[in-house]
Amino acid sequence: MANEAVCIEIPTRFRRVTVANGTGIAIGTLMKITDPNTAEATSADNDSFAGIAWEEKTANDGITEITLAVNGVWDITTTDAAITVGAFVSIGGANLVSTMAEVDFPTGAFVGKADETCSGTEVIRVRVGEVV
Repeated sequence: MANEAVCIEIPTRFRRVTVANGTGIAIGTLMKITDPNTAEATSADNDSFAGIAWEEKTANDGITEITLAVNGVWDITTTDAAITVGAFVSIGGANLVSTMAEVDFPTGAFVGKADETCSGTEVIRVRVGEVV
């Protein structure tokens, strides 16, 4: 996968989720949650955000659980032409964030708050899980 998030400030909150044995997951992958308590890499706009892969998982290694970070500060690639500092961001695609719209809240796509402004598709600092 490409565009993995890069940790800038170490997270303090984590969660364990189930993953498919046959799937490889790189550290920093934005993950979406599916039922029951199963996560996979984000792939589409408005996927329900589960966290960011805190450990690497090799395909077919027999491991079916990994740890996800659910806070911290991360450099994450954007999809938008513009995001203003302080704006809420949501899943915008595979390892991508975009400006969050009001209709995104019910989908669980909320990732965090932008700490930087961008004027085109680039990497910005995001406070994952923060709303204030």
